[in-house]
Amino acid sequence: MKKNTLPVFGVGPIYAVSCIILTVLGLYLKKKGFLDSGELPALKQSAMVIGGLLIFIGVAVWIYAVLIQRISKEISSGHLVTIGIYSIVRNPIYLAFLCVCTGILITAHNVYLLIFPVVLYIFLTVLMKQTEEKWLLEKFGTEYVEYCKHVNRVIPWFRH
Repeated sequence: MKKNTLPVFGVGPIYAVSCIILTVLGLYLKKKGFLDSGELPALKQSAMVIGGLLIFIGVAVWIYAVLIQRISKEISSGHLVTIGIYSIVRNPIYLAFLCVCTGILITAHNVYLLIFPVVLYIFLTVLMKQTEEKWLLEKFGTEYVEYCKHVNRVIPWFRH
């Protein structure tokens, strides 16, 4: 018999662990001197501000999506959430992890570390297309297709 509700965590733990591992790996490589030629000391202050801002945004998005909109309750209820933060981005929790990890990497002010967020974004896109998006399409059909037409997967888009 087919389960009527989606898994509450989806592939989130896989993505979160991947983000953490790649972020730690990047910082480790920097600390061990493997990335010295990519250092941008002149941008240290700017990198700290931009990185800190991304970390703050990531934490705020996570709090809003998980605690304020109580997404786990909505998933358990079998609803497609398209309001609040979900009206501007389909996967705000994954966006939050991407923002936090990117922010941490930016604070290291090393140009080579900027490849890690790109890898994380590509990994997330493939992961979502192969798992959660298939589940949601099967469960919600045209309602989900219409939602996807108007709301981006991970990069927020504010429409009128």
